[in-house]
Amino acid sequence: MRARAPRGSLAPWRAGLGLLALATVSVSFAIQLPVLDPVSFFSYWTTLSNLAGGVALLAGSVPGLRHRRWVDWLRGAAALYLAITGVVYALLLGGGVGSLSGWVEHRIMPVAVPLDWLLFSAGHRLATRRTMLSWLAFPIGYLAYTLFHGAVTSWYPYPFFDAAHRGYAVVTGYTIAIAGTAVAVAALLLLWSGLRRRASRLLRPARAVTWVRETP
Repeated sequence: MRARAPRGSLAPWRAGLGLLALATVSVSFAIQLPVLDPVSFFSYWTTLSNLAGGVALLAGSVPGLRHRRWVDWLRGAAALYLAITGVVYALLLGGGVGSLSGWVEHRIMPVAVPLDWLLFSAGHRLATRRTMLSWLAFPIGYLAYTLFHGAVTSWYPYPFFDAAHRGYAVVTGYTIAIAGTAVAVAALLLLWSGLRRRASRLLRPARAVTWVRETP
């Protein structure tokens, strides 16, 4: 069953978290700009996933937009991307957080955006196979870009992609593991959304009958 928030109560939370995500990325960019060029800054998956999450939450807070199919698609994609951020950071990068921006980007958003999807899943039916492929296109493109860019510049945003120091076998193993995690999480997000929609349809007639019986 799709959870329904009281009218107007969900929008401020989404807008606030969305603005927090975008503001955090902007501040991080301003702080790191003297030592990190823009291309490198936007080569971090954390940066890109938080931007996606911020935009998705803001779109989901606007009354005229939040019920559009493309907003549902974007919310699900952002939930997937930030779930990857949280899992990879916790398992492969130590999980330590030493700054406010780190908390927002690695702890708050990777929980808030997937939770928003799980509690208030898509109002529109999203074709499972087509949606999954479209969601996964961006992570696959990111992996290809990162490996190619690193091979050309010898700079990698994350150490587990550095084949020169880790070896191609290790990098391949990490890549397969991350890709497998992305596929599994995408499938779970879509499965959950489908189950909630089916439950909502089954319970809707029962609610209507109950209302009629209780009406004097």
